[in-house]
Amino acid sequence: MNDATGPSSALGGAYDVALLDLDGVVYIGGAAIPGAPEALQKAKRSGMRLAYVTNNASRTPAAVAALLSGMNVPAEPADVVTSAHAAARLLADKLPRGARVLVIGAMALRLAVRERGLVPVSTAADQPLAVVQGYGPGIGYPTLAEGGLAVRAGALFVGTNADSTLPGPRGIQPGNGSLLQVIITATGTQPVVAGKPEPPLHAEAVERTGARHPLVVGDRLDTDIAGAVRAGADSMLVLTGVSSARDAVLAPPGQRPTYLAADLAGLLEPQPVIGPPGGNGAAEAGLAAGEAAPHGPVPAVFLCGGWQARRPGGAGPFELTGSGAWIDGLRALCAAAWSAGRLTADVAAPAIDALGQPG
Repeated sequence: MNDATGPSSALGGAYDVALLDLDGVVYIGGAAIPGAPEALQKAKRSGMRLAYVTNNASRTPAAVAALLSGMNVPAEPADVVTSAHAAARLLADKLPRGARVLVIGAMALRLAVRERGLVPVSTAADQPLAVVQGYGPGIGYPTLAEGGLAVRAGALFVGTNADSTLPGPRGIQPGNGSLLQVIITATGTQPVVAGKPEPPLHAEAVERTGARHPLVVGDRLDTDIAGAVRAGADSMLVLTGVSSARDAVLAPPGQRPTYLAADLAGLLEPQPVIGPPGGNGAAEAGLAAGEAAPHGPVPAVFLCGGWQARRPGGAGPFELTGSGAWIDGLRALCAAAWSAGRLTADVAAPAIDALGQPG
């Protein structure tokens, strides 16, 4: 986390486009997350452009925009970028125009492949030059078997995304990454992945939106935030989906967000300064991002709002004391934990429990 916007300004004033994930950020299982539509409406009215960037390749942009509009979320088809788009561009860059591609997934993926001048097919007998697999609730064994046969015959293997799970109304469900394992196990071939955290989807989103200074917003450290880190973009983790407060505290360096927020209201709120007592703003920003101190040891105490996070003596469990908004407590704890290097869950557990939030 850092102080890129200063202690009194909201994020909309510092970033031209919010690249928002969908599942676990805007909605779960087709139902809007409470407060998300209102937050996005306000963010747009304040001048922040909104784009919806999802690893889910099962819906067309028009279908996604219609779904969002039905939830009172401001969206047009041109605002939606999916991993199907990124995978189709990746294929088009590697294959000659008119090449046959065996498509495993929903109609949205077939359409994206066709839009790039490639020919979708359904069987290995069609001798495809590539196999592309994306999430689709109707995927069955016969289709996966055809994909496996084609990959064994030498076809390029592309996955729209490798999310192992997908948030749903009844809980966490298997995602496309889990389905990819069928062909991986059967062939011993790893796919080229287009979706987050790999670069193609982020690059596609930036190109389509013309973003100059985007803010990536997501609920998963291993895809949304890791993808932003790899792309050199700032990010905000919201705690409405897969990754939890505990996950944030224990996040490795390549998965640490610039900002933390309970939900999308974080787009509208001033971002607090996080740092050691009496530190100056520049030092607080670097230290809160988990960077090494330029001179001397990393401070043992981090403050945010009415909370203080510390590790007495630089060893043993972390302590979190204070009061106020629990998200400020988590911000202070993350800053302290990230400055300390690698942690085990038991070292952070007492401080996480002090937040009084689900782990």
